[in-house]
Amino acid sequence: MMTQDRYINPFTDFGFKKIFGSEVNKDLLIAFLNSLLPDDAGIIADLSFMPTEQTGRSEYDRRAIFDLHCKNKHGDTFIVEMQRAKQNYFKDRSVFYASFPIQQQAKKGTWDFRLKPLYMVGILDFIFDEDQASRDVVHHEVKLLDRSTGQVFYNKLTFIYLELPKFRKSVDELLTDFDKWCYLLRHLPELTDPPKRLQEKVFSKVFEIAEIAKYSPAEAAAYEDSLKIYRDLKNVIDTAFDEGKAEGKAEGKAEGKAEGKVEGKVEGIEEGKLQVAQRLVEIGMSTEQAAEIAGVPIALLQSS
Repeated sequence: MMTQDRYINPFTDFGFKKIFGSEVNKDLLIAFLNSLLPDDAGIIADLSFMPTEQTGRSEYDRRAIFDLHCKNKHGDTFIVEMQRAKQNYFKDRSVFYASFPIQQQAKKGTWDFRLKPLYMVGILDFIFDEDQASRDVVHHEVKLLDRSTGQVFYNKLTFIYLELPKFRKSVDELLTDFDKWCYLLRHLPELTDPPKRLQEKVFSKVFEIAEIAKYSPAEAAAYEDSLKIYRDLKNVIDTAFDEGKAEGKAEGKAEGKAEGKVEGKVEGIEEGKLQVAQRLVEIGMSTEQAAEIAGVPIALLQSS
């Protein structure tokens, strides 16, 4: 059944690439990044899209596939990841992904190890479990910090996470460009017309390219497929994570002992992870991808 929405969902792979991932629309990505990057990143005037598939420096290293991978005229690297559902070890994955463009800066022969800045941006359609208490913190900027002094120890590696479900401002409360981008990313599929607060040229362009009725039949079908994958993926992962936690708590409580509670909770969460992986395979994901997303050993998934 065709969607009745007027505008695409930017959390779908189709929607994200349509808005931010093409050369003709890279002004939108530039405007978005300029609204959220720290002052030391400077103002981005232009970007060049780079290959999204990265491989390690040896045949034994793993590979990474970024949603978006760009560089500015100074050689600074920007990786943008749209994370559509909860994933075990997403922060670990961010660090792992950041290691690829860092290693690729190595030069043959004599080299002084001077690196260009790297910015890893994660746009999240969920809230980190460990951040549940910080209800109002949407924008996280993470750098290497010296805990003894409280000062930034190294300023060329920056991780930015946007927990968009925490963004709760109404359209009338939007003041900054960052506010407007967050609102747009959260609510675009729900809108029937562009709000008055989002009449600037850059946002007008988003609404123009996001209008489903303007797509060819092939584009509309591709979007529908992408939307179905997004909904299935999010439902499967979020449901299984919640069920795993609930089962763990229930089993732990039934034991009636402190060690039983802990063991039951752990077992329940681990079972929930395996269920996540199994359901991802059922909706068409490869065994390797499902195991990575759910955080379970691939051998365990293959034997289940």
